[in-house]
Amino acid sequence: MAMPLRQTVRIGSYLFQQKLRKREKFPLIVELEPLFACNLKCEGCGKIQHPAGVLKQRMPVAQAVGAVLESGAPMVSIAGGEPLMHPQIGEIVRQLVAKKKYVFLCTNAMLMRKKMDQFTPSPYFAFAVHIDGLRERHDESVAKEGVFDEAVEAMKEAKRRGFRVTTNSTFFNTDTPQTIVEVLNYLNDDLKVDEMMISPAYAYEKAPDQEHFLGVEQTRELFKKAFAGGNRSRWRLNHSPLFLDFLEGKADFPCTAWAIPNYSLFGWQRPCYLMSDGYVPTYKELVEETDWDKYGRGKDPRCANCMAHCGYEPTAVLATMGSLKESLRAARETVGGNR
Repeated sequence: MAMPLRQTVRIGSYLFQQKLRKREKFPLIVELEPLFACNLKCEGCGKIQHPAGVLKQRMPVAQAVGAVLESGAPMVSIAGGEPLMHPQIGEIVRQLVAKKKYVFLCTNAMLMRKKMDQFTPSPYFAFAVHIDGLRERHDESVAKEGVFDEAVEAMKEAKRRGFRVTTNSTFFNTDTPQTIVEVLNYLNDDLKVDEMMISPAYAYEKAPDQEHFLGVEQTRELFKKAFAGGNRSRWRLNHSPLFLDFLEGKADFPCTAWAIPNYSLFGWQRPCYLMSDGYVPTYKELVEETDWDKYGRGKDPRCANCMAHCGYEPTAVLATMGSLKESLRAARETVGGNR
């Protein structure tokens, strides 16, 4: 686990405080979407399927920052759409960092070099670049040639300027253990990004391509083989050890989507980023008025093949905090990742 030690301590302290307050449901990281517009048309994403009027909207800075502060979450993942298309994205990030929130700006990197001057290197800020494979595979997934090369150059420039650079890779049923190993080796060893996040492709209902999402057993087999040979411990993966166990079928957990809630132009999305069963104006209403017991594998058919980070990583983190053995295991991997 490659999370910086300072961040690890901060998150651990936050979780301990929630336990002392006996809060059963609380946010770990907010997925903030200040716009839905994008400059790419990825087959696995349905955000740009919104009507033209919605795609033109941009969330005000005060609304974006206020939602995060209202939730109390220590971390924020800013996505979209493409957040670098938001004219005030630099100010949103600046205000969140000033509040000492850990901010990950998720981007396809097409505008990253052009917009980089709007940001300042900080231990509280990182670019999170979406990379789904090496050149040919990535460009095919985003339906545009040259995107991979631009993303690589942008990441190199960001690293040169002193920014933290992380990546987010989604894998589909067209991937093999070898394609996963190739791209993660490249990001880890050649580009030397600070952290990498991985996720099995989830059945996002608005996505144009509905044929290439992974099932549970496919996911487990794929990651079990990709993690073999010491790869899992060698890669700087930004995940808890128990979540990686979950991906390769060594552990199973219930979904705790309330811990990684989504806030967009429509409000707090119920129950999660992937399913739109309505919206509410506050995180408090999301937690208290959502029937969480009806969601998850074996309960809602839409959840049958989901092993997404937004539902299961927080469960793994909470399970880690509840076990001395797993806490020590996570601490060892954190120290190892920060050498």
